[in-house]
Parts: sequence; C-alpha cells; structure tokens
Amino acid sequence: MKNSFDSIRQIQAGGKGYNYFSIPEAQKACGVDFSKLPYSLKVLLENMLRTEDGVAVTKDDILAFAKWVENKGRSDREIAFSPARVLMQDFTGVPAVVDLAAMRDAMKKLGGNPEKINPLIPVDLVIDHSVMVDKYGDKNSFKENVELEMERNIERYKFLKWGQKALSNFRVVPPGTGICHQVNLEYLAQVVWTGEKNGQVFAYPDSLVGTDSHTTMINGLAVLGWGVGGIEAEAAMLGQPISMLIPEVIGFELSGKLNKGVTATDLVLTVTQMLRKKGVVNKFVEFYGEGMPALSLADRATIANMAPEYGATMGFFPIDAETIKFLKTTNRPIGTIDLVEVYAKEQGMWCDKDSPAPVFTDVMKLDLATVEPCVAGPKRPQDRIGLTQVANEFKKFSDELKVQQGINNELDNGSIVIAAITSCTNTSNPYVMVAAGIVAKKAAALGLKAKPWVKTSLAPGSQVVTEYLEKAGLQTELDKVGFNLVGYGCTTCIGNSGPLNPEIELAIKEKNLLVASVLSGNRNFEGRVHPFVKANYLMSPPLVVAYSIAGTVNINLAEDAIAEVNGRKIYLKDIWADEVEINEIVERLITPQVFKDKYAGVFRGTKEWQDIEVGVGQTYIWDDSTYINNPPYFEGMQKKSGDTASNIKNAKILALFSDSITTDHISPAGNISATSPAAKFLEAKGVARKDFNSYGARRGNHEIMMRGTFANVRIKNEMAGGLEGGITIYKDEMISIYDAAMNYKSANTPLVIFAGKDYGMGSSRDWAAKGTYLLGVKAVISESFERIHRSNLVGMGVLPLEFTNGQTRTSLNLTGNETITISGLDNGIRPKMKLQLEITRADKTKETAELLCRIDTVNEVGYYLNGGILHKVVRDLAA
Repeated sequence: MKNSFDSIRQIQAGGKGYNYFSIPEAQKACGVDFSKLPYSLKVLLENMLRTEDGVAVTKDDILAFAKWVENKGRSDREIAFSPARVLMQDFTGVPAVVDLAAMRDAMKKLGGNPEKINPLIPVDLVIDHSVMVDKYGDKNSFKENVELEMERNIERYKFLKWGQKALSNFRVVPPGTGICHQVNLEYLAQVVWTGEKNGQVFAYPDSLVGTDSHTTMINGLAVLGWGVGGIEAEAAMLGQPISMLIPEVIGFELSGKLNKGVTATDLVLTVTQMLRKKGVVNKFVEFYGEGMPALSLADRATIANMAPEYGATMGFFPIDAETIKFLKTTNRPIGTIDLVEVYAKEQGMWCDKDSPAPVFTDVMKLDLATVEPCVAGPKRPQDRIGLTQVANEFKKFSDELKVQQGINNELDNGSIVIAAITSCTNTSNPYVMVAAGIVAKKAAALGLKAKPWVKTSLAPGSQVVTEYLEKAGLQTELDKVGFNLVGYGCTTCIGNSGPLNPEIELAIKEKNLLVASVLSGNRNFEGRVHPFVKANYLMSPPLVVAYSIAGTVNINLAEDAIAEVNGRKIYLKDIWADEVEINEIVERLITPQVFKDKYAGVFRGTKEWQDIEVGVGQTYIWDDSTYINNPPYFEGMQKKSGDTASNIKNAKILALFSDSITTDHISPAGNISATSPAAKFLEAKGVARKDFNSYGARRGNHEIMMRGTFANVRIKNEMAGGLEGGITIYKDEMISIYDAAMNYKSANTPLVIFAGKDYGMGSSRDWAAKGTYLLGVKAVISESFERIHRSNLVGMGVLPLEFTNGQTRTSLNLTGNETITISGLDNGIRPKMKLQLEITRADKTKETAELLCRIDTVNEVGYYLNGGILHKVVRDLAA
C-alpha cells in the first residue's frame, strides 16, 4: 500500500475509531483542487487513494482527477477501480459459479492450487430470477409457484449450495426472499463499508459491481455500483480491478415538485427518454438541484434503477439527510448510520442546500412540475407515451404491422393479456405499491376486476412489501381485482411470465392478433415478456391495475371510461389513489420493525431450501445434468499464452443485423421454443416439453446456451430476407444459426457478425458473449456497442470492431455471401487501434474499409491475448 499524499487520518463514529484516506488532506498535500469533483467521482478518487500501489494505481492516476476538473469534465485517463463487493442474481450467478468451478478444474490441470480460485471480496448471490408465473389469480398461486420453482431448479440449487460451502466470501440469499436489487437497497448495502488493511480498520465508501444491469438501483442510496457481465464480475471477485476511463459526468438538475397524481414511474420514464435522446452511454449521470430533497429515497432508487435504459453507466444521488432517514427506516445499525454521516461530512461527500454545484461535463435540467402521467412502449423503455396518446400510438404500431384495431369487448388486437406488478424498479417503492392497492380497493368497491382474458400477477421485490400491504388491508383488495401474490422475484420483467391460457394462445395464433402486456418493469424489448405478445408497455403499478380493468390499450385511459357499472361510466379519476392517503399509510406502516422482522432470517430460507443436501470438495463433481455442465473454455489450455494475435482470414458472415440488437435478441432468457435447437437437445436428453423451463434457468449448461444464441423468436437476420427467428443462409439453404455455426466450425472456418447501432443494448448478459464465442465468431463489426456487451465480448476473446468514416454494412452493400479478412492484428494490439477490413465478394471483387478496434484499455489487450479474461486469471494464479 502506497500513500503518496500522506492522506490517512482517523475519525470517531458510533463510539468507534476508524482510519480513512482523506480527500481534503490529499488535496492539501498535492496542491490541486478536488472539491469541485462530482460526488460520484469523489468515490472513485477515494478508491484510487486507498488502492494506490504504484503499478495498477499510480500517483498520476490520482492527479488525473484534478485535471478532469480543469478540462471541464473530460479525461482520457485509464484507471483501475476495485469495488468493495459483488452482487449477483441466479440467472447470471449460476454460470459465474460454474465458471469458478471450471477454473478450479483448469488450475488443477495446470498444476496449481484450485483453492486459489476463490472470491477475495464479499459476494452475495440472491436467487430471484427462477420463479415463473405458472399459477395466478387465486390464494394458492404463491404456494404452487414456489413448489414448481423448487422442483424445476433443484439441480441448480444444489450446485449453488456446493458453492456456498466450497467458496469463502460467498453468501446465498435463498429463493422466495426478494429481488437482489431491493434486498441490496433494504439490507445488504452499508453506504460506508469497513474492512481491515494491514491490521487496521478502515472506513471507505461502499461500492460494488453486479451481474445484473439494474445494480444501478443502489445509486439512489449514494452507493457507487453498476452492472457488468458475469465474466468481469468473476475477475473482480478474484482480485482483478475493473479497467475504465475516468468517465464524463452529466449533471441532471432537478427543480420544482411532482404534481398530484404523477408517480415516480412517470418521472423515470421521462428521465429515460431525455437521457437516451441526449446520449449518455459510458457516462455517469449525477442528480442534483433544489428539487432533489422533494424526492424520497424510494423515488431516487426508481430513477437510478433504470440507468441501463437511459444508457448511462449509472445514475447517482449523493449522501444527504434523506439517505440517513432511509437507513434509519430500514433498521440499519446505529453505528453504521453514524459512520455514514460523519464520514460523508469529513470527505466532502455530504450534500445539502449549501453545497456548491460540482463541475459537470454537461448539464441537463428538468422541472418536476412538467412531468405528466405516461407509459413507455411498445418495445423500448425510452419510447415514452403520454397517457392520452397510448391508443393513437398503438394504432401507428398496428398499422406498421398491418393489423386492425380492436373492438374493446372481446379478445382482439390491442387486448391486454398480461398485467404484471413486478420488477425491482417499482416494487421497491412503497408509494406506487400502496397507490396500486388503493386503486384496487376503489375498483373492487365498484365491483370491478381485471378482464377475464388478462393474466394478472403481483411479484414484490421483498417480503416487506407483503407485510405493509397486508397490514394496510390492501392485499385483500388487490386479490379481489386479480393481483394475488405469485412469488418474490423478477417474473414477467425477465420473461418468466409463464404460459397464457391455452384458449388465449390459440386465439392469438389463429387470428394473428397483436395483443399487449402492461407491467411495472424496466424492460419491454421484443420477445422478452412473452413470445406471443408483441406490444409491451411499462408503467406504474396503479396504472397496471387500471389497464387490467380496461382490458385493452385501445383506450385513452386519461379521458375515456374504463368500465361501466349499472349504467354509470367509471373513469380513472374515480379510482385513482389520493396522495394524502398514500402518505398516511406509508408513514404509519413502513417502520424499522418491519425490516428487522423480515430480514432476520434473510440467509435461512424455507424448509425446502434448508433440506437440500450437498457434498463439499475443492472441485465440483460434474454429472450429466441438463442444468449444470462443465464448459469447454479451458480445453487444451497451455500454461503460457501467446504474445501476439493473428489476423482473421477468410471468415464467413454468420448474420447481418440492424440497429438496437439487444442481449435479449442475442441470448434470450425466456421460453425455449419447441422448434429450437435447444428444444431438440433437451428432447434428445429425455426432458419433457413441460420441463424445458427457460433459457435463463439453464444458463449453467453451455450446450443449451450455445443453441439458444441468436434464437430469439423476434430477431431478424437480414441474410434471411427479414424472416423472424434465429436463422441464416448456409450454402443457399435456410437453416438455424446454431446449425450453420457448427458446420463452419467443423470446417475450421472463422465467423464474423455485422450489425448497426447500439449492438448489445439491454441486460448485462454474459451468455450473449459466451454463446457468440462458442459458436466460433471471431469478431462483431457494428456501428456502435452498448458498454457492458462490448466489455463482455473482449472478456471472451471476441473482437468488437466499429465502422469509421460513416461506413456501415448497408453502405458496403453486404449480402452475407462475402468472405471477410481483418488485418493489422499481427502487428501488436493497442487500445483503440485502427484495423483494415477486406471484403471479397462472390464475383471475386474486393473492397476495403477502416475499422476501430474497441479493445479500449491496456488490461483488455491482455485479456484478448490470453483468449479471454478467465484464461488470464487462471494463468496468473497458476504461475
């Protein structure tokens, strides 16, 4: 540990003494000004002071933060960030633990110690992505869904229990507890972390990376954290720092106050549209201004949660009085709360009305009073629609797809077939959840309930939600309308919406209907919610209830009657929740005792979880499971890597994609189609169709995930004439992308993929990169990449390359018949170097283009040369 600026000082808090690395003292010692840094960058700066070693983190890295201010919020300095901890959910966590188990095997084969493959920092895995909405609409829904979850996932859960025993610094929050981000917000996060270093106790800002995009939710509690791929998270667990450039920080000034009837969901959808239009990929967003104190911590968490949807690395709120209030409400230890306040004030990380505005790279402004009720859809979170315009916008969408408008009184185009109160984004916010309960109460009093064709569900993010809804008498009212508890987990938002009524599915298929879903989630990408539902709308929980009663999106919910009772027309205003009533319930029932009770046994789990028995050993004993399998990443791996890379010669094109290809398109998480290569594999293994489960649940088996890569039912490969589904052209024949890739692989033919803008947007899904790698794809060439997926591709040894000079796949008239060579790699790889693309057409004519290599940092060069980040870690530890 170096300490170039002699910045270690002591503070007293909660009756204890702590050492810490003081930013004000470092500022004095080096004679530069750190005080004008955004609060989020002060957390990064402290990280540099504390981890300075003269190698990964240097004195110049620290001084670069002062230059960031001088350069008005810009820097090209690469830094190495070391998070305090890692957060995982089970969809991404299972393959991460599979990788750790495989790395232990690889270490053993290379003659190293397998136990070196072990988390060096705390890791929490919350099982929240596995429960599916099979049963709904009655009092037994929760019990039956939990039983099905345990039955389907017992192999995965046994494996996670092995990990819990075999790995140190690794805790598992069992199924049925809550969603990882809400559990993190309400229990795991500390705001200021403590740990030993050289025998002394140090206090430092809580920080993390998570294997889920919505890790950013914790930014609402002033904790620095964002989503990374499982590959990058595994490296962080094993002591590898996260390489990044000091980011630009966009200041988002809030003023005014939300009007009555406007929810935090309406606000976040407005913010998402504004920031996505601005363009904030790879940037931090930091909120400030006189309007910020008017936002509850829950409202802030709602906004921070959707940072992936507005494209930012994170959306940060600094520590203030509201932070302290929330820590007290959620029953954090008094000593922790005292430490947070003392530490923040000592470090210049406390924000109040007298705090000067930091220097920002750029500034955006929003008057909260201008926010109006809205939804987002039908297929992107940033496509905000005012509540009065939903029917008109649906008509435009249906016109694009050449379907007719619905007639509102039976299943037709525009009918809502799924209405789900779900997702970490909104179920963490008691104000909108209580509002949903009050809307249900008023509707039930009028004899209203969801239309019979609507599949309704309520999946809270923690057991705390059920507690306050029940105590307020609102869960009974939600039950009456149709929103019975179905489980604690992501459910519909992650694609675990379960099957529709068979009659409904049949009608959709026979009539080719354009039906809709409404959900209080954060993602509505094509093919995500349900394969038969093309129009998906994000909205607040009370609006989900109201739309379920209307039963259609062919309605101006703000002005049209949503129902009729005894000849009386009922409007939204007749059942809408009163703000005074909402606040009274929240203030009365959201108490520290509720959190104390519900989190007392957070790691204990149900009897079914406790009864799972597993052996323990240094390495995992693999069997013929269709859920857990030893991946082939390390087959034939040598102890030493090569020092240079080879050019990619005579590659064939596997697919041509347009703009906005998401990780859902690349690696779906939902249903396994009965006609897919993955289904054929499972059937050959004797798995019945009813037991297919989902791609997300089977991420521990590479055989299934390879076959699921590019298998989304809505993905369109331009080589296949615009047809939907994971298909391509191989020797003039239309076959699955998987089958074509295997044919090319057997002939040792390298593959490339071409795409448009924002390739890889969406979830931090490491299988989108792993599957690409296992199919034999050597490079992905696009107009631009989303942050996490670009990083994941490098982490798997796949080259992310961008067009330059305005060229695109369309300007080059690519058809998919061409042969591709990428040269310049053999001259030594440097971050963001230029490479040459050579295109040989079917008539033997050639054309060249320049490409930008999106290996962005020196560390990433090392990952690529090793064949991936996991290979580098194993080699380093085996040396």
